Amino acid sequence: MKPFDPDITRGSVFRSVWKLAWPLALLYAVNGIHGLVDHLLVGWWVRDPANAGNAGIGVAWQIFMVVSVFVASLFHGANVLIARAAGRRNAREVSEIFFTALAGSVVFLLCVVAPLGWLSAPALIAWLTDDAGVRAHALPYLRILFALGTPVFLMYLFTGAFNACGAPKTPLFLALLNTALNVLVSALLIPGWGILTPMGTVGAALGTVIAPAVSCAAALALILRGRAIIPPPARGWRIRGKMLSLIAAIGVPSGIQGVLLNLGGVALMAYIARAGQGGAALAAYAICYAQLFSLVTWVALGLRSAAGAVMGQNIGAGQSARGRQAVRTAALLGFCWSGGIALVFWAAARPLLGLFGVQDPQTLELGEALLYRLGPAGMALAVTLALTGGIQGAGETRRPMMIAFVSQILVLIGGSHLLYEAGLLNTFRLWDMILAAQVCRLLLTVYLFRLPHWSELVFETDSLGTHGSQAARPVSAEERGKA
Repeated sequence: MKPFDPDITRGSVFRSVWKLAWPLALLYAVNGIHGLVDHLLVGWWVRDPANAGNAGIGVAWQIFMVVSVFVASLFHGANVLIARAAGRRNAREVSEIFFTALAGSVVFLLCVVAPLGWLSAPALIAWLTDDAGVRAHALPYLRILFALGTPVFLMYLFTGAFNACGAPKTPLFLALLNTALNVLVSALLIPGWGILTPMGTVGAALGTVIAPAVSCAAALALILRGRAIIPPPARGWRIRGKMLSLIAAIGVPSGIQGVLLNLGGVALMAYIARAGQGGAALAAYAICYAQLFSLVTWVALGLRSAAGAVMGQNIGAGQSARGRQAVRTAALLGFCWSGGIALVFWAAARPLLGLFGVQDPQTLELGEALLYRLGPAGMALAVTLALTGGIQGAGETRRPMMIAFVSQILVLIGGSHLLYEAGLLNTFRLWDMILAAQVCRLLLTVYLFRLPHWSELVFETDSLGTHGSQAARPVSAEERGKA
């Protein structure tokens, strides 16, 4: 078993953040490349009017991401506990938390998520768009993801657990394997090569679900063979009900937050479809927001994960003030990166759209306008995610959930609905609402970060059973005083 990294809780704060941040940012970039490649291949090989294939993938993926983010956020409860156990250098506790989360997740994904997703897919797509061309691509893509996508979800668990332990290079290796396989399968199936029939967007969906199955198998093999920082389960291991309950208690608010954030995106697509420019606007949104904006979100998500892991491990080591300093460092790194991307968006909007085969004048105009607004929105998002990562890494998940509700539901969706009711709805005003929601989320998150209480949450371990396993529970201020 690999040892825990002591540099996460001592020495230079910048070094602590950087050791986790660069592999994590690269990991998210690698994970996102397959989506970028899928859109490029579909844009050039599925020649529908107004890029209907791209729009169909965008609609289906936006729906799937609501579920993906909810499931991934549920795993955050395990990540919080794993990070604290790693900060205490308690390898056995890390193993028990991870395998309890893994077992519970497999049951939930196969018995709940897969069947419900398959059955609800037609209604969900119909709610977002009435464009027959877009729906023809979106439905089979979404159903394949739900029916065969359990490994896609489990990759979030493996990635988060390794990151929380301070070992980001292992999930980076898994991401490289996953992306290479994904791109290979998509490149073969989307256009069709040799005896393979061109499958278009269905080929893109198959690539998305086949590759993670191999990566999950590789991750589990590393753990069970004792070649990873997460130990294999001890003899007599079993699911701990109290531990699973605590994982859910921490993770559910984070999951609701993720759903709210992505529901904003799903509902926004419904308003885009009603703003009068239909498939062209949906294609611009899918390309600019779901793909090009990833140049910001890949790094920002990496910094969020790094901030959460550093915060959690430093709390476990009794150094919460050092953890807060690390989170501020991550936010500064995010601001600098996203500022550079904003300059690229402003200077080269149309050439960037041209990479996706966009030739329709209306799609070009709408995409250019969106990129101009996504520049400052990305700067706000990068800082917000770094601060949120630190807050959630300490176990405070309820208030970020409320911030997500205010910014995404009240500001983004509420503002879009008011425009619709007032007869003022158009695509350019919807782009303005995206920027307004990100700025609102930033201001509320900065206010929360400046409060002292969230980094002082304490989790006490209680003995369970005869094997020395441990589960954590929140400790009140009164209990701490008595202690």
